[in-house]
Amino acid sequence: MTRTHRSLPPRRLLAVAAALALIGAQAEAGTGTTRRHRTVETGDTPQACPLGTFVCPPRPDNFALCRPNALLEFYDPTLPQDTRLRETADTHAAAEHVDSSNQTVYHLAGNVKITRADQQLQADRVDYNDETTDYDARGNVRGQAAGELFTADHMQGNTDASRGVAEGHLRYQMLDSHGNGTADRMHMLDAQHSRYSRVSYSTCDVGHHLWEIRARELTINKETGRGVARGATMRFAHVPFLYLPWLSFPVDNRRMSGFLYPTFAHTSRAGYMLSAPYYLNLAPNYDATLDPRLYSKRGPMLAGQTRYLLPGSSGTLDFEYLDSDRFDDRTLSPTATDTQGNKRWLVRLDDSIALWPGWSIGTSINRASDRNYLRDFGSDLYTVATGTLTSSSYLRGSGTWWNASFGTDYYQNVDPSLPDSVVQYKRWPRATLSLDIPLNRWLEAGLDSEAVAFRKDDVVEGNRLDLYPYLGADFQGAAWFVRPKLAWRYTAYQLKNGYQYYGFYGPLAQGQVSPFTDRTPSRSLPIASIDSGLIFERDTSLFGEHYTQTLEPRLYYLYAPYRDQGNLPLFDTTLMSFDYWQLFSPNQYSGADRQMNANNLSAAVTTRLLDDSGVERLSLSFGQIRYFTPQKVQLPGVPVTDWSGSDYVVELGTQLSDQWRLNSSYQWNPHSRQTDMGSLQLQRRIGLDGVLNFSYRFRRNLLEQYDASMVYPVSARWRLLGHWTYSVRDRRTVEAMAGLQYEGCCVRVSVLGRHFVRGYDGLVTDTTTANPGTDNAIMFELEFKGMGAFNGQAESYLRRGILGYQ
Repeated sequence: MTRTHRSLPPRRLLAVAAALALIGAQAEAGTGTTRRHRTVETGDTPQACPLGTFVCPPRPDNFALCRPNALLEFYDPTLPQDTRLRETADTHAAAEHVDSSNQTVYHLAGNVKITRADQQLQADRVDYNDETTDYDARGNVRGQAAGELFTADHMQGNTDASRGVAEGHLRYQMLDSHGNGTADRMHMLDAQHSRYSRVSYSTCDVGHHLWEIRARELTINKETGRGVARGATMRFAHVPFLYLPWLSFPVDNRRMSGFLYPTFAHTSRAGYMLSAPYYLNLAPNYDATLDPRLYSKRGPMLAGQTRYLLPGSSGTLDFEYLDSDRFDDRTLSPTATDTQGNKRWLVRLDDSIALWPGWSIGTSINRASDRNYLRDFGSDLYTVATGTLTSSSYLRGSGTWWNASFGTDYYQNVDPSLPDSVVQYKRWPRATLSLDIPLNRWLEAGLDSEAVAFRKDDVVEGNRLDLYPYLGADFQGAAWFVRPKLAWRYTAYQLKNGYQYYGFYGPLAQGQVSPFTDRTPSRSLPIASIDSGLIFERDTSLFGEHYTQTLEPRLYYLYAPYRDQGNLPLFDTTLMSFDYWQLFSPNQYSGADRQMNANNLSAAVTTRLLDDSGVERLSLSFGQIRYFTPQKVQLPGVPVTDWSGSDYVVELGTQLSDQWRLNSSYQWNPHSRQTDMGSLQLQRRIGLDGVLNFSYRFRRNLLEQYDASMVYPVSARWRLLGHWTYSVRDRRTVEAMAGLQYEGCCVRVSVLGRHFVRGYDGLVTDTTTANPGTDNAIMFELEFKGMGAFNGQAESYLRRGILGYQ
């Protein structure tokens, strides 16, 4: 038996192949056996999130868990993907037998294979018309075209027009999306469009559909990556749960409009919640999501999000709106604020506008209808513990040696247990200007300045100007540095009328005297500092690994004379938490209302271990401030201290292995001989996407908490989730979560149960929960892989609540 190969031009059959040689058939059989075990995976291969990352990127769809696809027996990966090549490509044919007695119609039989550019057709018998390029294939028909595989009993079509009709036990597989199914008939309309009749579609294993869409008709548009089903019924575990006369869904990874995954949740304050978001892919540079929700206690709500990217502008708008709250909060507590019948809403806007080079406007608006909104509709501790919503808008500009801003800051109290007096002053408006001018190679001059108008009801109000000019030098070499700095700080106020009737935190009581004796008080003082350090290096080894070890001693001297500041208001100033970086700070207070007096010397030493690639594997620092004069500048009610030294501070960070990371800090007070602060954070990588976190936080007279969380992969398909926060001071669990995730070939299922303490515990008695001041929530999320990406509420909570979750 002999074998010949000829080229078939797009419009004229020059010759036809004769029989295939036996050796060639055996070679192809061997190749087919190899391909039978291939799988097609879409989406990027998941990468482990780096240790210490706060928010990891979402995992892409991965179909590696799917079974080998039987349709891949005839898949040819060497074929091109560009359908435009068909116009100029030759047609190649191979067969075991050929009948060319009719010079117009050729009859091919026995393992027939016809290939043209990205197209390939195989069958037991094929009749081909040379003049019209019509073909008729019968028996074990197998086709590959435009990233799609199909099998059928019979197919007729035209090669020039890229049209065809296949029927009889029709099966198909889309290589780009893992979509597959069966149909009674397939119409190839052209190179990019096809239509199926009485069809099923799923991304599950071929022949094992956990979920699927069954439709009267399905049209696939490969140009847009969209599938449109008419008369569609969605089924899960062979049970129909949704009928839609028209359904649009993606058949690749491109964004497109359509329903996203529903969410089901429950909290005691809002009841059961069902969410069914719908995504609108309006244009390449803007989109929207409408999220209708139904709360069993509160009523229907419409939420949504709009994202836009315009020339010179980008932003996000989120909103939630409940027309009429039907729940009476007084059933939870007689003292609760009644919101029944009220309109409830939440708005978040983040916008950035580029005006011209170096200038932009940034806006962030966060507003709620009432103080109770986040408590009533929040489903986790992060949301319900938010006490203040901040809104701001600023015009910003910058150049080579300067930057400036002008805008406003507004704050809303959303903690129902606290009065509005605890909210920060509105900065209405605020302007800043910073200069940093190099005078020569080692000398620079600069200015930090701020002008603010502070506004707030029932407290002293006024304006403040703060000027901080300085002159600094930077002398350094390969193993040393010396940075002297000389500055002057001038702060002036203009208090509003009636200032003499207020104290630091509100109106004066009967018989009290105001600390504000001057409407235009001011403060002026010099500040001098010198920062110096050395860097030593040596080669060392640890656990058989070679490292470069550094030893970095550092001295920082600060001088600022005492100025009496008892007549200055406290607009935005608080005492900052002491940590390692406070050893080298010119002020222990935030804001400009207080400037500490200082005659201090800070001493610290740091050692590091760097591996051969320069990655820091270990860092250990130790330091203390030595005070040569008393610390006279204090907040109201705090006495002058005459300590000889600050807390001893120790910080340790290590990642000797890519699987382990540890960070810890410790502060010991030599005056009280007690621990002031301690923290420990440990993270362990488990496999590719598993993680174990443990942390301990202690600050004397403030908090002591344990926190643990995990993502534990039981198998390739199952993951256990957990999060637990315990307060030692309160002797109670602050938040606890337990969950289970299942990921199969084509579905992801998340079930979470949460218990958390509300932010106003102790002031409101919640009679619907076993523990007053707590809430419980249950969330269920089902995701159909390959039907579009969406991070629902469960996914957002896990990414925020578990460090390293992916």
